[in-house]
Amino acid sequence: MRGPLGAVIGRYPSSDGSDQMGSIIRHNRKCRDLVFLIIFIAFWVAMIVNSSFGFNQGNPLRLTYGLDYKGNVCGDKHAHPGLWELELKYWLNPNQVYLSGLKDNQFKLENARSICLLDCPAPSDDTLNWVCDYPEGEIRLSMSDWIDRNYDYFEFLTPEMRNASLQLQGPCYPVIFPSVNVFWSCQFIARSSNSSLKHWQQMGGVNINEDIIIDKSIHRSINSRSAVLKRYMADIGKSWPVLLVCGGIVPLALSVIWLLLIRYFVAAMPWITVALFNILIISVTMFYYLKAGWIGNDAISPIIGEHDPYIRIIGRELHHLRAVAVLMTFIMAVSVLTSIAIVRRILMATSVLKVAAKVIGEAQALIIFPIIPYTILGVFYMIWFSAAFHLFSSGQVVQNNCSSNCCAYDLALKQINCDRCCGYSIHYTPHIGIAIFFHLFGCYWATQFFKAASSTVIAGSVASYYWARGEASGEIPFLPVFSSMKQLMRYSLGSVALGSLIVSSVESIRFMLESIRRRLKVSGTTPNNWFGKAAFHTARFCLSCIEWTLKSVNRNAYIMIAITGKSFCKSSAVATDLIISNILRIGRVNVIGDVILFLGKLCVSLSTALFAFLMLDTHRYKSAHNKISSPLFPVLVCWGLGYVVATLFFAVVEMSIDTIILSFCQDSEEHQGTAQYAPPLLIETLNDQNEMQRLTQGSNEI
Repeated sequence: MRGPLGAVIGRYPSSDGSDQMGSIIRHNRKCRDLVFLIIFIAFWVAMIVNSSFGFNQGNPLRLTYGLDYKGNVCGDKHAHPGLWELELKYWLNPNQVYLSGLKDNQFKLENARSICLLDCPAPSDDTLNWVCDYPEGEIRLSMSDWIDRNYDYFEFLTPEMRNASLQLQGPCYPVIFPSVNVFWSCQFIARSSNSSLKHWQQMGGVNINEDIIIDKSIHRSINSRSAVLKRYMADIGKSWPVLLVCGGIVPLALSVIWLLLIRYFVAAMPWITVALFNILIISVTMFYYLKAGWIGNDAISPIIGEHDPYIRIIGRELHHLRAVAVLMTFIMAVSVLTSIAIVRRILMATSVLKVAAKVIGEAQALIIFPIIPYTILGVFYMIWFSAAFHLFSSGQVVQNNCSSNCCAYDLALKQINCDRCCGYSIHYTPHIGIAIFFHLFGCYWATQFFKAASSTVIAGSVASYYWARGEASGEIPFLPVFSSMKQLMRYSLGSVALGSLIVSSVESIRFMLESIRRRLKVSGTTPNNWFGKAAFHTARFCLSCIEWTLKSVNRNAYIMIAITGKSFCKSSAVATDLIISNILRIGRVNVIGDVILFLGKLCVSLSTALFAFLMLDTHRYKSAHNKISSPLFPVLVCWGLGYVVATLFFAVVEMSIDTIILSFCQDSEEHQGTAQYAPPLLIETLNDQNEMQRLTQGSNEI
């Protein structure tokens, strides 16, 4: 059974029954949940080792560019030969591309001979253009001369080499089909040049297939799930200035502005928040419609650079954007209707926000305190993203095992070589998948940990305010924020690590279940009977409820940790008992306040998404090296980062309300229903039932 908190964080009762004056009582604290602090430190060591593996094995260029027939990454200046600025993958042999598209043929496109070029070659109208292999052996040309000659040294070939080239075995290959740059791969257009084909036939070249399969084969490879995922990851890397501005600076500024407005214009802020939320969610949804091509002519295109306007290629990214646009439409409709429904309760939210504004006014360091966890998380995210790019590209480049006829002329050996002529691919071992999952889990746990630590510090600061009767007197510790930080770092880091670990574990289980569901759906083995589907969806719903409950319990547990210094489990029990005992008293006020704060966080995150759309819509990210495949992932990452930053700053108001309400409940319970330490504004808000009824009735009449 819990003891009276007044004796813990209030004042020591003197022998004559009066309260001792002079200072807030310090509880005899000690380190709690030390085992979980050790686990957290060990986890960070493992994260460093895991990231080191990625930095040693990964090459982020693999996320964007393809491999040539030697296993080199296009655009890699350290390759042999040097491929600096040669970023486009080009398939030399059109017949191999055709064979890879046949359903009954075992030949795969990854085994077709490919090299890296500066631009996609085009057939000539009056002669036959050639694209020749990298110069070596008897071909004494430098790479720069080879590029200047448009990759053509056919005139230098010996009769043997020319004969091999006419058999489509190299070293030179005819340019029969036009091609366009689709995500740094030259995709053939199945429309052969009549003039080039005529010259080829006159020279005695072998038959070249002209079927549309040539087009579709490369298109399927470029739009595979793995290729799209790699491009999404590369998009995040290319748009790092957008992430820095829209995911870091913009939400920081907006969050501080929102806190200042709460401090000085608290009565108007709920109305402003609801109105601004509706405007922003409609604006972001319209941007998705714009990029999906449903409004205007600014749909994303997979083609890079200038091209024939009659050539139209649709990538998987466009379908993803359209799916998100439909989802955003549904979310927008539900959100607007919900915000309209809560308008009548905004007066109640205003009353509880006034209490938080009063606290912020007395302990003004709370406004700038979130900059500390914000800075720590900012540095962490920069290192984490860099390690993530290397981990996602840390597979091994290995030569394929193929039994197909891929013979080609080897300039170094001076003969046609049919041994080990298969192409290369990136092989991902199971331990790389585990390393990536571990890295993702580490990000989520670290984020939850710093958010929890920030909430605990704020709760300790606000508790000092409450138990000093809401007065800015000497009883409140000098700079209470830093006093609370000191207590957290000295006694309660283990408790915070445990609470954040529980939430992260539940979220990871949800993630794994969703991954299993998607794999089963792709393989066609999902349960078709109603019982199997019901069981699966029930499990997902239960996990969602558990996660929401845990987050709510954790938040109140952090408050009790800051106040009492107890362990996480004991603090959770005390907080839960207090909430259940006073659910009718605090529920109606706290819920509507949480809704307004949640809308405020969404306003900040939606603003960052809107700014991200505007930045990504500039020429820098629509052409050349920095062209992104889709704004989807950069915008979602900015949205997520904006929400995290907003959570850090809005926790000042959120934890202030929750801490004062819990302290009020405990204060009332210890003093036979009459709170002794509550500031007058809080008593007016929570304890005066007639006033609450009047506010509710007044809002209903509006």
